[in-house]
Amino acid sequence: MSTVAEQANPVHVRSLRKRYGPVNAVEEVDLDVRSGEVFALLGPNGAGKTTTVEILVGVRRRTSGDVRVLGRDPAEDAPEWRARIGVVPQTTGAYTDLTVREVVEHFAAFYPAPLPVAEVIDMVGLGKQARKQTQALSGGQARRLDVAVGVVGDPDLIFLDEPTTGLDPVARREAWDLVRYFADRGKTTVLTTHYLDEVEALAQRAAVIVGGRVVESGPVAELGGRRATPAAVSFTRTDGLATSLPALPGDAVVEEAEGLVVVRTHHPTEAMAALLPWAAASGVRELPDLRIHRPSLEEIYLDLIRSNQEGGVV
Repeated sequence: MSTVAEQANPVHVRSLRKRYGPVNAVEEVDLDVRSGEVFALLGPNGAGKTTTVEILVGVRRRTSGDVRVLGRDPAEDAPEWRARIGVVPQTTGAYTDLTVREVVEHFAAFYPAPLPVAEVIDMVGLGKQARKQTQALSGGQARRLDVAVGVVGDPDLIFLDEPTTGLDPVARREAWDLVRYFADRGKTTVLTTHYLDEVEALAQRAAVIVGGRVVESGPVAELGGRRATPAAVSFTRTDGLATSLPALPGDAVVEEAEGLVVVRTHHPTEAMAALLPWAAASGVRELPDLRIHRPSLEEIYLDLIRSNQEGGVV
């Protein structure tokens, strides 16, 4: 049973299911998105991310489950509720014979208290294209216009469905700055993306969806037990190094093959503090190929997908 605090979250989902005939596109999804955070939805193509977002923004009806977005059932699609939601969909919109400014002004008119149009256009990096017709925009510029349309209403809750797809690296970073701008204003953002560097740069928490189910949810730094996974301190042994290693942290596990030494431990700093004077005593000032490696979000994410797909989730 959910608590009052959980129900007060901008997004509160329990046992969400969407069925198409015999196929469950989304099955028993539970989600809580907290006020003011950037929350990432991760998963492979076809996992159910976009379907989930479409249900949350009220454009697709769920088969069953309890869903509350800003305290309302999105299926009701009330006008005052809709004005508090900003949506940047996955596909780029087409605005025939209109300039960038005209498009943003058109959508701003739908909201009771929109942001200044010129400010939004500048925020998404289209200031120089404000008078350009939208057909003349590049793919990346058209994507920026989608973002402008999605946020011009100054929403309390923003849904960004793969917002930086097709953008060059500079434009991607500008889009990140826009997400941070709204976070600084206390807005809540739900972000779906395939870019894991984007998740690490922007999101506080995330959920991984595989086969229509949430298989992991929590702080980005802790997904898949990431924080509890030991680090690997590795180096190549040279002839000058003593055969026996120094005293290492109590949890250390040492592997050595073909001259490569790997020390796995939850205390890599302590391990380094022992290894460096040990090497210096042998006359080795620099340990060759010295590296400290912690599992990346990409490694954890791929392991989660692999293990759940192999485990029979469809």
